[in-house]
Amino acid sequence: MPEPAAPIRILVVDDEPDLRELYTLTLVREGWQVDEVASVEEARSRMEQQRFDVAIVDMRLPDGEGLDILAWSTAQRRGERIIMATAYGNAAVAVQALKMGAFDYLTKPVDLRQLRQVVRSALAQGQSAGAQGQDPQRTALQAMVGESAPMLAVKDTLRRSARGMAPVLIHGESGTGKELAARAVHELSNRAAGPFVPVNCSAIPEHMLEAEFFGYRKGAFTGAMASHDGFFSAAAGGTLFLDEIGELPLSMQAKLLRAVQERKIRALGETAETPVDVRLVSATHRDLQRCVAEGTFRQDLYYRLNVIGVTLPPLRARLDDLPLLAEALLARIRREHERPGLRLSPQALQQLRRYVFAGNVRELENLLHRATALAATDLIGAEDLDAPADGAHLAAAPVSTLPGMNALRPGESGLGRVPPSTARLDAASPQMGQAAWQAPAWPLDLSAYLDQIERNLLLEALRRTRFNRTAAAQLLGLNLRQIRYRMERLQIRDDHADPDPYDGVR
Repeated sequence: MPEPAAPIRILVVDDEPDLRELYTLTLVREGWQVDEVASVEEARSRMEQQRFDVAIVDMRLPDGEGLDILAWSTAQRRGERIIMATAYGNAAVAVQALKMGAFDYLTKPVDLRQLRQVVRSALAQGQSAGAQGQDPQRTALQAMVGESAPMLAVKDTLRRSARGMAPVLIHGESGTGKELAARAVHELSNRAAGPFVPVNCSAIPEHMLEAEFFGYRKGAFTGAMASHDGFFSAAAGGTLFLDEIGELPLSMQAKLLRAVQERKIRALGETAETPVDVRLVSATHRDLQRCVAEGTFRQDLYYRLNVIGVTLPPLRARLDDLPLLAEALLARIRREHERPGLRLSPQALQQLRRYVFAGNVRELENLLHRATALAATDLIGAEDLDAPADGAHLAAAPVSTLPGMNALRPGESGLGRVPPSTARLDAASPQMGQAAWQAPAWPLDLSAYLDQIERNLLLEALRRTRFNRTAAAQLLGLNLRQIRYRMERLQIRDDHADPDPYDGVR
């Protein structure tokens, strides 16, 4: 009989007891064994006694630096994948950790979903490197659930694109798994042992883009008290993933173009250019060809980035994958909610097949989380999904995470469940309602059309609440962070809005 697989062991190194407990509970729910220590000395002692698959190490510890543990582990040629936890804004130290061999880093306060994802990636890389006779391609692509014809074609393209250094441009709607695809390209390539550095281009203030991408030297500008290496340097020997590349302003596009063409960067305050060794993978939900035609995206940069193009199908185009996707998501939810018997009824699965997933896999996950919370038993029925049978649904209302706010079911707000063909807003804004739901002109840019619908709904909710974002979010079944993100993405300004009394609440 084959020997049972060794349990996965993770070491958490942090001097804050509350954080150690939070990380431990999160990881134990995934079925992993977790040890925890509070200092550099304790970490070394425990690592000498026990082999670990992954170590999550805080950057600052009472008796030294987390980098000391990383340097010691590297010198000893140990096999742990080390993930560093660093304070927000301390990117220079994170870059240093990646250069020293850290698998990845997390920014405090740590997002628990990101924690699980990074640990899974570390485990997948370790298993791929150490497994005998295991197909590394299968390991790299296993996170991309789906065996439908569109997904098999995507996986084949990802396999072929991983062979060289040509830039890859991934296009797909929100929630289709663009970062998963980018990680697959990285893990399938011969750069898999190097860092994978994801960057959300839309989340960086415009005036900080050049400094964050290329780095800066001490004294380069007011406040530059120390030198700082940028994303390109952090990704040296690995892959730089530029998510939402379509959001970069034209001024930054020109600088990025030079870096892509010359494979050299110049940090702010430097006089000489430095060669960089990175594989560039980009992603966007926008139609960049249309952006080129409109003059908002450089044509020369588009052709440089789109050497290999990958288009991810929306969920509605691969409904054959729905049972596999639902089961994979439910497996995670079972662990998170400690409900091992949780399952979908045949009627619920059939209901999902008639559902229009505007938010794709992310919306499916949200819907299953909601159904889990609403279901009276471990058997999720069609009635628990709260999904209309006719498929006329723009977005499922998420379970709110604001304290004291009850979850809104779609339709309760008057905005969450509106068929495009019959939607009407009340007499308070008849012109706005007519503009939002008029029949589109064909051919149709679906992404832009849906963005306009979402923008109109957000504006209507904000007007009804005198631009109180907390109240508007409640009308839409969102939390404060979600409505802020949507307002920023859709360029909705509230410069003249009334003060939000809960704006400082987190």
